[in-house]
Amino acid sequence: MENQASQARLNQANGRLRAAKIGVRIEERGDRLSLRATLPSKTGGASCQQRIALGIHSNIAGISLAEKEARKLALLIDSKEFTWDLYATEENFQAIANWIQKFEESKRQTVSVTTWKTDYARPFGVLPADQPIALDTLLSAIAKTKPNTRQRRRFCLAFRQLAQFAGLEIDVDDLIGNYSPARVLPRDLPTDDVIADCFDKIENPQWQWIYGVIAAYGLRDHEAFYLDMSKFPIAQVLEGKTGYRQCWPLWPEWAEKWQLADIKQPNVTGVEHADFGARVCKFFARSPATFHAYDLRHAWAIRAVRLGLDASLAAKQMGHSLAVHSKTYHLALNEREQQRAYDHLLTRGSEKV
Repeated sequence: MENQASQARLNQANGRLRAAKIGVRIEERGDRLSLRATLPSKTGGASCQQRIALGIHSNIAGISLAEKEARKLALLIDSKEFTWDLYATEENFQAIANWIQKFEESKRQTVSVTTWKTDYARPFGVLPADQPIALDTLLSAIAKTKPNTRQRRRFCLAFRQLAQFAGLEIDVDDLIGNYSPARVLPRDLPTDDVIADCFDKIENPQWQWIYGVIAAYGLRDHEAFYLDMSKFPIAQVLEGKTGYRQCWPLWPEWAEKWQLADIKQPNVTGVEHADFGARVCKFFARSPATFHAYDLRHAWAIRAVRLGLDASLAAKQMGHSLAVHSKTYHLALNEREQQRAYDHLLTRGSEKV
């Protein structure tokens, strides 16, 4: 009952502030109250939506006090007398490194270690750790990435979550660009003949085997180093971005002809998945291939579509969800469905003759 009464009192207080046309709102964060308003950047940039931690308990008495503080803050803003020195608490001026640490703690149960390192730690690594978090600092880091790239998108999404966690409102919709992993077109991928010819041109037998298992089983580049072939022709991925799974070769004759049951991994060092992925990328850069390792994975998916493998089974073998599979290969899937519908129409037409 006390929580319900406090929430009702909080709604009433914000209603009075809104009716008085005061651009400050009271927010509950954990068991404490904060004020949210458009405030000057802590590092001298443009004003933006930010929060001020009051350190007041979230109860009926605290809400009454917070409403008074909200009106006081509004007067300071209107008279242009607001300075952050007036609210110089430890929480309001936490360095970026502290915010990142707290944000990581909040994410531990929802993201894997690999995802954290790739999607969050790398973008966060370019930020000035000892400075207070500020909108212009985040936007400046985003501006240094190349537009319409995976890196730009990753930075935008990571910084938006960090900013929101720290009480900043940041709009990155116009900055993300048009990069999308879903833009996989069959015409952009090597044909099966090209893939097979390239295999024969690779002189190093270890790297030839890596190339072969990626092509035949549609693996992620690093997964080629975590294989068990004891169930050949089934390949068991023991570890990787999405954990254990089983894969079947497309084409099976590639797996036989290329002797993929005989594991011949190159002797390279690495600790994380990204380390092995980097080794594969480096090999492809100096190989006879005129395409990337992931193009072999995409080619496997398109091949599965053309052979009529159920999309859910293909997605499972590739180690991602049906939603991701459908989004990434939607053009090829749509092409197959249209062809099936057309073939069915022709069959019905022939029955009437």
